[in-house]
Amino acid sequence: MGESGAYRRLPVAERRRQLLVAALDLFSHRPPEQVSIDDIASAAGASRPLVYRYFPGGRQQIYEAALRSAAEQLTACFTEPPAGTPTQRLRNALDRYLAFVADHDAGFSALVRGGCVTETSRTTAIIDEVRRAAAEQVFVHLGVPAPGLMLRMAVRSWIAAVETVSLIWLDEGRQPPADQLRDWLIDHFVAVLTATAAGDPQSSEVLSGFLAAVEGQPRSVR
Repeated sequence: MGESGAYRRLPVAERRRQLLVAALDLFSHRPPEQVSIDDIASAAGASRPLVYRYFPGGRQQIYEAALRSAAEQLTACFTEPPAGTPTQRLRNALDRYLAFVADHDAGFSALVRGGCVTETSRTTAIIDEVRRAAAEQVFVHLGVPAPGLMLRMAVRSWIAAVETVSLIWLDEGRQPPADQLRDWLIDHFVAVLTATAAGDPQSSEVLSGFLAAVEGQPRSVR
């Protein structure tokens, strides 16, 4: 069946976006290896040949494209306007991040756990880009344009912890509630900074500024 008839003709960019949205939704609820080209075609209201026309590399190509789209959304979660305290910014970023995790549970697990048949050096690189971009945004929120080695290690280890805790949260049926988890992750961030500050002057200065910004504020508005 051609694109005329049952399949409405769309501009190239719009059709490609439609296929990606359908694929990302499927990958978000099933491990990538359990999603077929026929599944994607059906979800997008398109034909199998049409999917291959836009993604001649088949499932691997469309998976990588959908992963790139998801990566951009995850990176955007940590982007926050330069207003309010650092804690408020992290709080808002984590709210968006956990909402994304909840909406893309199976796909998020497959994404960060790896080991699926669709994993390649390219998909691994995309995931690493998200982690690095998230860390860079945290430095922006902290007002640190040139973080030293120890501070970089502290923030990147916290990003890794957020990722791991998110997987455990999914395994535990999204308990505790997202707002409690968010607050715990912020406390965890303070704990990591505190441990690092003991031997690193820059981290000590950042920690002092971070704590001073939240002094006297109730947790609900931090």
